[in-house]
Amino acid sequence: MAIALKRWYAANQATSFSVGNGPVGVEFDGASIWVVNSSSGSVTKLQASDGTLLGTFTAGDDPQGLVFDGANIWVASFGNNTVVKLRASDGSTLGTFGVGTNPQGMAFDGANVWVTNYGASSVTKLQATSGTVLDTFTVANGPSAVAFDGVYIWVANSQSNNVIKLQPATGAFVGTFQVGTGPVGLAYDGSNMWVANSLSNNVTKLRGSDGAVLGTFAAGSGPHGLVFDGANIWVANQLSNNVTKLRASDGALLGTFAAGVTPTGVVFDGANIWVTNTNSNSTSKM
Repeated sequence: MAIALKRWYAANQATSFSVGNGPVGVEFDGASIWVVNSSSGSVTKLQASDGTLLGTFTAGDDPQGLVFDGANIWVASFGNNTVVKLRASDGSTLGTFGVGTNPQGMAFDGANVWVTNYGASSVTKLQATSGTVLDTFTVANGPSAVAFDGVYIWVANSQSNNVIKLQPATGAFVGTFQVGTGPVGLAYDGSNMWVANSLSNNVTKLRGSDGAVLGTFAAGSGPHGLVFDGANIWVANQLSNNVTKLRASDGALLGTFAAGVTPTGVVFDGANIWVTNTNSNSTSKM
């Protein structure tokens, strides 16, 4: 879990950097920001310190989610039913691996890469070293996001309005928890799982140990991606073109900040929040 870097700061006016067309997912590799450009079939690598363009790399048809495994970037190619493995240092393609239908969300559990197959109601588990498919587990309809809490895998199912908690070795269900309408994003705060409910314009806080609902908090319109910065939850609101900051301890609203058009993905780099603006073809640094 990339929550060790903690710097408490006030959000300033966003600075935007041009990327490819239709940016959606975003990831931080410890030095660089990676942005998936769904309409360009590529990923853009930016220097986190100043936004300098470091490279643009091919990533299949309609790439969506991505994850960093400590050395490589994995990208879910929604249109190709594959995931692409890129070496983070130089963007070289290390492999392309078949998964289920319409892969979208991704997570890394320390040894394996997980991908949600939106069109197949399943998640695929791949060995990070080789890309070998280790198993595929049926979940619910429209799995859109996946997260690892250090022990279990959590899957947000946007068409079933629930979150499923899985035992990663066997795929056995540990629990199924009802949340809001259209859950599409997940973020773990070290104790609790937060869920972005895109159609009910709120986020749900679930206790990590048993999935109990600890609160439901208003966000902007069309919340999508969310991230934990060590103290707060940040939510990208696609339809209100802004980002909501909530205190993780109690869900209190701490601020709402303008982003570009259709903010979708969000990541924390240890000092700043980065947001992809899908219809601005840019990413904002706050």
